[in-house]
Amino acid sequence: MAGVSLKCGDCGALLKSVEEAQEHAEITSHSNFAESTEAVLNLVCTSCSKPCRSKTESDLHTKRTGHTEFVDKTMEKVKPISLEAAPKPAMEIDNADGSSGSGDAAEEMVVPEVDQKILEELEGMGFPKARATRALHYSGNASLEAAVNWVVEHENDPDVDELPKVPANSKTGPPKPALTPEEVKIKAQELKERARKKKEEEEKRMEREREKERIRIGKELLEAKRMEEDNERKRIILLRKAEKEEERRAREKIRQKVEEDKAERRRKLGLPAEDPAAAKPSVPVVEEKKSSLPIRPATKTEQMRECLRSLKQAHKEDDAKVKRAFQTLLTYMGNVAKNPDEEKFRKIRLTNQTFQDRVGSLRGGIEFMELCGFEKMEGGEFLFLPRDKIDPAIINSAGTELNSAINNPFFGVL
Repeated sequence: MAGVSLKCGDCGALLKSVEEAQEHAEITSHSNFAESTEAVLNLVCTSCSKPCRSKTESDLHTKRTGHTEFVDKTMEKVKPISLEAAPKPAMEIDNADGSSGSGDAAEEMVVPEVDQKILEELEGMGFPKARATRALHYSGNASLEAAVNWVVEHENDPDVDELPKVPANSKTGPPKPALTPEEVKIKAQELKERARKKKEEEEKRMEREREKERIRIGKELLEAKRMEEDNERKRIILLRKAEKEEERRAREKIRQKVEEDKAERRRKLGLPAEDPAAAKPSVPVVEEKKSSLPIRPATKTEQMRECLRSLKQAHKEDDAKVKRAFQTLLTYMGNVAKNPDEEKFRKIRLTNQTFQDRVGSLRGGIEFMELCGFEKMEGGEFLFLPRDKIDPAIINSAGTELNSAINNPFFGVL
């Protein structure tokens, strides 16, 4: 069966015509071509009539355009193709007596000229002269390797040992002389330079595509981050509103409880119910009486409680951090109460990173320790509690307030 395509023996590419094979050879320097019965695909898009020569090309067309329907017209345009001499035109078909159909004398056929040097090398390798001549003719006198490859591929042809014939008046002249090493080197350099430029252009195009993709992804990430931040801000606002509402309800509940307790005490004492309008002015008086009480420990305790309440309010968005500060302060107080004679429990370096992370950087942390008797010394580098200034009552009160702050969920609400 005659071939319907040419196949490159170096890279396996299928080519539809001799012209395509020549162009492929110029670009790639491949010279090993053979006839093939495998047809070049011709898949035509039914939507835009674009022809595709491979399944990969049709898949790429589908990805770019969304067109999925293709008609296989491979066999419709298949034409026999041959690397051998072209057949005579129909008008010159020979008659049985050797004369042409037109009445002219039959054209004389002769053996084509081939590269004698390569021919001798092939004969030296053991190939018959007819086979070697045929191989050189159909491989274009390119090289010894091309001729050997042709022999291997066509060794089963019935006419492989027949001398090729060409018209005597054809323009097929003597084989072109082989290129000199310098010319081969220049040709190879030109092909390499062409391939390099093509590769550079492709790399630049791919780099532009990648840059566009990076920019697109970057914009999407920025937009997603912005939306996430907006949602987080909205969530925090709603959470704070809910916390404030919860605090308000807790205050109202405590206030009602206080009012009920006051009313119950007045009832037990046989006093008349207090007028709500008259009760309001009495609040400052009660507070004034409390503030005028000369009991020092009670005053210290209130200051400690207020200091802890301020600390919790200042960092209410981070409950874990507040709880860790309370537990650290409780540890300090416990060490002083258990080991009052150990100076290492009564002296704290203010620049210590652990102390700063847990207590020092929080508003009210150092103030609480100063209320417990600690003093700044050595230019403010240390907090120190002198042995003679340890007040067990104050240390115990500090421990009680810290325990309440840790365990009472309503601590600091009012």
